[in-house]
Amino acid sequence: MIDTIIFDFGNVFINLNIEKAYDYALKIFKIKEITKAIIATNDAYEIGAISTDDFIKFYTDKFPHLTKFQLIDLWNIILKDFPEYRLNFLKALKAQNKYKLILLSNTNALHIDWIKANITFYEDFKNCFDAFYLSHEIHLRKPNTDIFEFVLNTHNLNPKNCLFIDDNADNIETAKHLNINTWHITPYKEDVVNLFSTKKELF
Repeated sequence: MIDTIIFDFGNVFINLNIEKAYDYALKIFKIKEITKAIIATNDAYEIGAISTDDFIKFYTDKFPHLTKFQLIDLWNIILKDFPEYRLNFLKALKAQNKYKLILLSNTNALHIDWIKANITFYEDFKNCFDAFYLSHEIHLRKPNTDIFEFVLNTHNLNPKNCLFIDDNADNIETAKHLNINTWHITPYKEDVVNLFSTKKELF
């Protein structure tokens, strides 16, 4: 029986445009592919291993034709809208008081700053959760096993009683390996508000 629901943030609550952001970055950077150095820097920033200033400096040093503010805008272009009906779903779920609600998101300081500035109900959203874990704050990231073990151990959870919802296949595979129930949600085809009809066999 499910007693805990662990949600991803991007493409579960807030819509993302991953492909557009990737293609646009290649165009603006004037490169053909994202290098290993860029990926390593992004990953380090996502777990808070480097500061925003150091993150920006890496890019301005590598791409001197771009200003700090152009880089920040480029970094945030992946973020789209957060439909308020999803917040209402979450509020109704919290009001049931039947499930422990946990957010587990790979994110970073610049993205959260943008969300706070542009999503007027961010604090209401955050307050719906019993625990709210962002990778840059806990210095762990999906799909690594340790971030899931951190959540399970911190809250003394039985993985068989947990449901994890994420749009990333690698994240889902790690959760499955730990015997956590999963929903590999398909953005723009499935919606988290249809949780109980889509995964009715678990409830």
